[in-house]
Amino acid sequence: MTVPTGPTGPGTGISGSAPSTPRHVLAPLALAQFICSFAGSNMNVMINDISADLDTTVQGVQLAITIFLLVMAALMIPGGKLTDRIGRKRCLVAGLTVYGVGALLSAVAPGLGVLILGNSILEGVGTALLIPPVYILTTLYFTDTTARARAFGVIMALGGVGAAAGPLIGGLITSGLSWRAAFVFQALVVAVIVLLSRRIADPLPPDPTRPFDTGGAVLSAVGLILVVAGILAADDNGWLMAGLLLLGALVLAAFFRWIRARERAGREPLLSTELFRDRTSNLGLLTQNLQWMILMGVSFVVAAYLQVVRGYDAIRTGVLFTAATAGLLAASLAAERFAKRRTPRTLVMTGFAVTAGGIGTLLAMANGSPSAWASTPGLLLIGLGLGVMLTPSVNVVQSSFPEEQQGEISGLSRSVSNLGSSLGTAIAGTILVADLAFGSYAAALIVLAAVGCVGFVAAMLLPRERAAR
Repeated sequence: MTVPTGPTGPGTGISGSAPSTPRHVLAPLALAQFICSFAGSNMNVMINDISADLDTTVQGVQLAITIFLLVMAALMIPGGKLTDRIGRKRCLVAGLTVYGVGALLSAVAPGLGVLILGNSILEGVGTALLIPPVYILTTLYFTDTTARARAFGVIMALGGVGAAAGPLIGGLITSGLSWRAAFVFQALVVAVIVLLSRRIADPLPPDPTRPFDTGGAVLSAVGLILVVAGILAADDNGWLMAGLLLLGALVLAAFFRWIRARERAGREPLLSTELFRDRTSNLGLLTQNLQWMILMGVSFVVAAYLQVVRGYDAIRTGVLFTAATAGLLAASLAAERFAKRRTPRTLVMTGFAVTAGGIGTLLAMANGSPSAWASTPGLLLIGLGLGVMLTPSVNVVQSSFPEEQQGEISGLSRSVSNLGSSLGTAIAGTILVADLAFGSYAAALIVLAAVGCVGFVAAMLLPRERAAR
């Protein structure tokens, strides 16, 4: 394991005080990924409570969840780029601060609008600022392949646990206190992370003179927002959906023309087109997107079905998700051992196969048994499958680029993953809320199983050899 030799990073030749050891760095970074993933899924078990308290509907709560995920996806690329300009450590702390304010505002929200402002907007912006530094710092501190796999394994384990255990933790807090207390819990965890992050030294110095592509940031964000908004409109107006999707595609096309024009003019774009020329990285990004689409889609669909159709309360719904949490945690923490024995291609293929099998099991057992406990075998398989492939997908992408491009690729990677989360909630949620019955539940799960099959095919195209870095 190679550790940066000074606060300004490996090989910079700039001296400084001794940095934190990687172990001390890893704890706050993993907790940061945990709380952001937790925020994306814990509201799934609060649907009935929030709807009743704020006098809104299931669709209203789904909108708040989707906007949160969308804001993250739309701003993650600019957030990653800002790390080069203002520094990774400063971005991390700034993001945590904005996130904490949003959590506290959500805790006292008198209506859906304020909840969206606090949870969907402020927490989403905070996440977009703090998550890219998590992956950049991990890549810079852990340069050995095995050590990096171990570090990403811990981070992805806590991220996956945050997403999978969010319903359980949120259910316990909601049932024992109230749904508002769940946001206070998030603020407290953020405060702990800020304290732990004081020991982190930025491995590379920030460059305040580095230009920031504001036009590219606006075009990328608007394009992503229009695409997901179009998907959300599917159950209301087909023409509106088609129009938004078309407009979003046009804006994203304009974004790519914009960054190519800046490169030809010798100006630094928001994203280098070079990032899209690496076939292995592109496939890794695609698998990341599909993995998070499945994880968040299953979480929303199962939680909503159990509460609205089966009439389960938040805590009973959350308990059922412990199977997925246990499977995901066990597989993610074994990432280092898996990385030594198998190629990323094998691990990602296996993960998608097991996950698709888990969705099939979930559907078959739910149809054949009146007991909600019949969902646990399928959820366990889904957790195991996702845990096996989350880490190698991230490692493949991050290891494909040198230090100077870590800000760009980390922002792109997290944007792609969070776009998957947003699409998973939007697509599966739209199918489900169209008619909250078993037929819609089955249709949503079938779509997610098909996503898993697409992921398996994409994984087959990854190189057979191990990552070079």
